Amino acid sequence: MKTIKLLLGFALTATLFTSCYTDEVIINDFDNQPGITINQLLNSYELWYVDVNQTLGPGETPFLQIAFTISFRNGVLYANNNLVGIGSQGNGYGIDVGTYDAYNMILDINHDIDGFETFDVYQIDNNTIELYNPFNDTSYFLNGYQRSTFDYDFVFYDNIHYFLQEYEAWEKTYTSEFGAINEFDEENYLQFLAGGNDSEFRSSQDVNIGNPDNIYWDYTGVYGVGNVSGNMYLKTLTLDYDFFDNEYFELSVINDQRIELFHPSSETIYEFTGRGYIQFLRETDALGRKVEGSKQLKKRKQKTAKKENPRVNTRS
Repeated sequence: MKTIKLLLGFALTATLFTSCYTDEVIINDFDNQPGITINQLLNSYELWYVDVNQTLGPGETPFLQIAFTISFRNGVLYANNNLVGIGSQGNGYGIDVGTYDAYNMILDINHDIDGFETFDVYQIDNNTIELYNPFNDTSYFLNGYQRSTFDYDFVFYDNIHYFLQEYEAWEKTYTSEFGAINEFDEENYLQFLAGGNDSEFRSSQDVNIGNPDNIYWDYTGVYGVGNVSGNMYLKTLTLDYDFFDNEYFELSVINDQRIELFHPSSETIYEFTGRGYIQFLRETDALGRKVEGSKQLKKRKQKTAKKENPRVNTRS
């Protein structure tokens, strides 16, 4: 029986974090509710999900483009940049990625890697805010959730192609005995490169390689991850080997470091274990300093068509 990935849940009640800032009161035109300050607004939800498909404008803000969620906690900015550990890392908040200051409907962020960014903040509805960057004319839309009600599982499985990219290599660690002999039996390592839902992969017939950097990649092609109707936890994985036939699998996740590939044509089950975890914006090095992940930066891709931003830059 296939094992379903279980993420840690939280039974914590919502907390409204206090702030040391002096704020301008927001007038909520959308529902005529009493106004709140910008810091109360940012702290009213523990997690803000970054809906990249709603983004308006031509530009990108790097740390928002890779984050699944961000959180504002007493002047410290947290983010879930990785799917590995989402729901458990940092008690569900993710990692510390910078600091922020909020005042007069302006949000200033000092990101540990990307540096300073400033946004105009607009409250769209009861649980949606817009962060407008006047310097690239781009707006990101964030949806608010509490950790106890946030569906970490859905985010994980809806973005599973990014999960495959969070290891430098996947090593074959199990092959079932009852499957028919097939060409994929010879493939021992897979690598999924950053680029979205239809991206480049590499495979290798090397064995027992301790350092993923030393793997010799025999084949290169493109891969695609698809959904299975009625089963959120089961995906399809197609490896297009260019000059060879495609390899088709049913993909399921055993845990944050292990996946199962079922090969229907041979009825063989393979298990692959992730090697070389890539944390996007690692917390600290041995000296306690913030350091950036050493590999190519994964970036969430906007699946919807780019649209012009109707927001007017009032700071120019």
